[in-house]
Amino acid sequence: MKVKTVITWNSILAGFSRKPGYIEEARQVFDKIPEPNVVSYNTILACYMRNSDIEASKNFFDKMPVKDIASWNTMISGFSQNGLMAEAEELFRAMSVRNEVTWNAMVAGYVESGELESALELFREAPVKGVIARTAIVTGYMRSGNVEMAEKMFREMQERSMVTWNTMISGYIENGRAEDGMKLFKKMMGSGVKANDSTLSSLLLGCSNLSALKLGKQVHQHVMKSPLYLDMTVGTSLISMYSKCGVLEDAWKLFLEMPRKDVVTWNAMISGYAQHGESKKALHLFDEMKSKGIKPDWITFVGVLSACNHAGFVNLGIQYFEQMQNDYGIKPKPDHYTCMVDLLGRAGKLNDAVDLITKMHFKPHISLFGALLGACRIHRNLEVAEFAAKNLLSLEPTNAAGYVQLANVYAAKNHWEGVSKVRKSMKENKVIKTPGYSWMEVGRVIHEFRSGDRLHPDLQSIRMKLKDLEKKMKVAGYVPDLDSALHDVAEEQKEQLLLWHSEKLAIAFGLIKLPPGMPIRIFKNLRVCGDCHQATKVISAIENREIIVRDTTRFHHFKNGVCSCGDYW
Repeated sequence: MKVKTVITWNSILAGFSRKPGYIEEARQVFDKIPEPNVVSYNTILACYMRNSDIEASKNFFDKMPVKDIASWNTMISGFSQNGLMAEAEELFRAMSVRNEVTWNAMVAGYVESGELESALELFREAPVKGVIARTAIVTGYMRSGNVEMAEKMFREMQERSMVTWNTMISGYIENGRAEDGMKLFKKMMGSGVKANDSTLSSLLLGCSNLSALKLGKQVHQHVMKSPLYLDMTVGTSLISMYSKCGVLEDAWKLFLEMPRKDVVTWNAMISGYAQHGESKKALHLFDEMKSKGIKPDWITFVGVLSACNHAGFVNLGIQYFEQMQNDYGIKPKPDHYTCMVDLLGRAGKLNDAVDLITKMHFKPHISLFGALLGACRIHRNLEVAEFAAKNLLSLEPTNAAGYVQLANVYAAKNHWEGVSKVRKSMKENKVIKTPGYSWMEVGRVIHEFRSGDRLHPDLQSIRMKLKDLEKKMKVAGYVPDLDSALHDVAEEQKEQLLLWHSEKLAIAFGLIKLPPGMPIRIFKNLRVCGDCHQATKVISAIENREIIVRDTTRFHHFKNGVCSCGDYW
């Protein structure tokens, strides 16, 4: 171009400034502009902020010969986005003229920093309360668990953006109210607002958390009718949803159909295989991913180590743990250490697991000692169990799982005095044990069962079915695993307690309500106990029914008297 105006220069400058990583090129262009105007100055200022160069932004702002309201707003937004609310407020108070953008940046910044009270105070003060500020307040309420106030604000809003709807939907899901999220999604569609990738990803996360397969399939049908069926984020969320709802075949079909896959997509499928105990497939997929030139990240290795863990591939797990650090320069995170401690512990290498914990480069966390305690129960190692429990409870004295796991080890060794001490300690510390419960989807209804349930409307027919099953199971060779009953009571009583465990109630209900041949899918909030595992294997054979159980760590696929975990879990 023979003639270049300041607008021409600013266009090139804006291009370099738009994405992080081009700060040097942007500065070179800026320095060549013969007569930069306020737009030129604001563009380079925004570029510094976008590259998180706070000091350079401050220095440049102070030296700017001309400043308009956009200059001040750029600084306030930058400070807010980087969590520097004290600096943002200092500038905000110094401003002689503010506009809606200024107030929005401050309110949103306080919400992002977790300072909801400050955000509310400023929101009340704001002369104009637009959709951005109101959406930020809805976000703040949802994050603090105050769903009612978020709903109130949402109802009062005359104008709502796509972000507002997404904030409400994801807020419901994060607060354990996925059904309400689904209802709002339907309302949103009815009002003519089209869902985007963020909406659908939130919904699918809700389906995964609820294990609501039918709702997930409905979302999938919606995706297929929209332009988002080729979206990588939505496709990955669908893979994750099907995996977590126990339908691995559909997850794999989707994975194969996806035209583009990033590292997150591969991670979702590797983790899905690992969680279902398909360890060899997970590791084969990891090799394929590398062969296609996709660089694994730390989440990839969590999936890979989980796959080794679920199959008991100890040496291979150690090899991958070292490869992660040496070949890919990934520093182990708490999740990697938890996988390794669980891998070593469950294989009986308890001393190696303790050694790994002591050599860690950061302070051990709760889940590490939880994994170690779980391994101690399998191998009935009281000494290491007491060490793990002591450390876990020093980090979190009200952690019910720590007390229960220790009591489990004592009970497995018939050390009832130890169990009694643990219970007394729980009482003194006012610790409440999380009751075991299972849930399943029948029709569109989620049915929940608690151990020793007395509330389910079909309880009488469930118990009759269980009594009938018990007789058939004993004929088939089932012997109750009394070690799984953590009470010092008579054997007959122990058998009764075991028979009424939550997953057995759910299985009986599934056999009554679901048509023959249809798999029974059950989800559980605790790890499956030894007796329920054995009983479910026998039931799958005598009833000729596939039973899929997801506990806190993995899926168990029971078929023809065999479990996919190979009795290693």
